[in-house]
Formats: sequence, C-alpha cells, structure tokens
Amino acid sequence: MGLKNRSRLAAAILLLLTTALLSSGCASLVSNAASGLADNLSSAILNQDDPETVRAGMPSYMLLMDSFVEGSPDDPAMLGAAANLYASYGAVFVDDAARASRLTARARDYALRGICAIYLAACDWRSLNHDDFIATLSGLTDRHADAVYVYVFATLAYLRAHSSDWNSLAELPQAEALVKRYLELSGDSANGAAHMYLGIILTLRPPALGGKPEEARVHFEKAIALSGGRDLSAKIEFAKGYARLLYERELHDQLVNEVLQASPYEQGKTLTNVLAQEEALQLRAAADDYF
Repeated sequence: MGLKNRSRLAAAILLLLTTALLSSGCASLVSNAASGLADNLSSAILNQDDPETVRAGMPSYMLLMDSFVEGSPDDPAMLGAAANLYASYGAVFVDDAARASRLTARARDYALRGICAIYLAACDWRSLNHDDFIATLSGLTDRHADAVYVYVFATLAYLRAHSSDWNSLAELPQAEALVKRYLELSGDSANGAAHMYLGIILTLRPPALGGKPEEARVHFEKAIALSGGRDLSAKIEFAKGYARLLYERELHDQLVNEVLQASPYEQGKTLTNVLAQEEALQLRAAADDYF
C-alpha cells in the first residue's frame, strides 16, 4: 500500500472513530476518549524528533480538538488541550504573521474559556484594568493551577505573535503577575517551564521600557536547574532573552554551545530540544554580526 493510500486509510479510520464517538450519545465516553487522545497526542508530539512531521500533522488534530470542544464547550480539559495545540503550532511552526496572529488568538480564547469554566472571576480578565486584574488572583487556589498554566502559555504565544503591537505588550505586567501566582500555587510541583516563561516575559521589553533582565536571569537559571540542564529550550531562551539583550557574548556562546553538544532525546522534551538545536545553529551563525 502506497504512502498516500496509507495516509488516506489512517484519516478514514480517525474519521470513523470520531463519528462513532460523537454519535454514541454518551457524553462521558466522548469526554474520556477525547481527554485520553489529547494526553496521548501531546506525549507523542513532545517525543517526536522530526519537527516537519509535527508541522504537517498538527493541523488535522487541531481541527479534531475543535470538534471535541464543540461537543463539550465547557470542559476545561478539552479547552486546555485545544489551547495548547493552537498555541504550540502558532508560535513554533507558522511563519506567516497573519496566520500566527489568528492561531494564537484562538489559543488564548480557548485557554480563557477553560479557566473561566472553573473560576468565574477569570471570565472578565481581558477587560479588567491592572489593579482589578490583580485583585482577582487572590481567589485562585491550587485546583486552578493547571488551567492557569495553560492560560499563561497561550497568552505568551499570543504576545510573541503580536510583539509589534504595543497594545499587546501592555498586557505583559498581567502575564508576569499570573505566572508568579501560578508558581505560588504550585510550589515544588510547579512545571519548571513556568520559570522560563517568566524569564521570557521579563525580557520581552528592554530595561528602559520596564524589562527586568536580572530578575529574568534568576528564572532562566531556575528553569535550567529544575530540568537538570536537559531542557535545551530554556538555554536558548536565556541566550536570546538575556545574553543578547545585554550583549554578553561569552554567556551567549556558552549556552549555544551547550545546546549543540547535548543529546536532544529526553522524555517529554525531545521535540523542543531538536527545535532548540536548530535555533542554536542560527544563533551561532549570526553571532559575529549581532555582537
């Protein structure tokens, strides 16, 4: 059987499975199956060592997640899974600025609906001024932590896709406060990538416009330490966000070389590590011109 026919067969099987689930009349079955699919899909993507396979395959599953959200519009797990897929694809695999803008906007909308479903005060986050937004964070508890993390990730993807829009950058203080609240809620169980996200947020603006590079450095180093140095994306973000911002060539080159010399294979991080190594090659090639 040829590659094209195998692909069609796989698509047909997936369509039949989806149709059967959606027509079964059992909402819990659909929800459980969709949650399991989302979890397995996320694991498969993160452990994939060929980014082009992910680039080609993700849109089909994004549409599939859309269909699951249609069937369970208030399910935080479904909304979170959809938000993660759209944010990841829009931020990493889309080169067209207009598409990245649309996809990450959808990701953030899904993420907001997810946190709104379990924490009503979050429903108005997008329309609140800074002080009123901050006031809502005290009501968050550890049961909201996962949804908060998804919203942070989707928001960061959105802000990066809209980095030329000064109105979007005005949201950075809220994003910073939300990551810090997530870290408070999660304690020792916090996802180490949250420290990387906070480092990114703190370096998206230069110091003269409110950036906090030295505070960011602490979080980049924390993210690296928590992963035992195996999260190569944290080192790349450290190099881009801090070393380049402050023109620290020695630190920049050290981080880039460490990334290139490491094995990318790590459970749950292989894809991001491969992408980090691709970016490290670009950073090394452009270093002489930049510095």
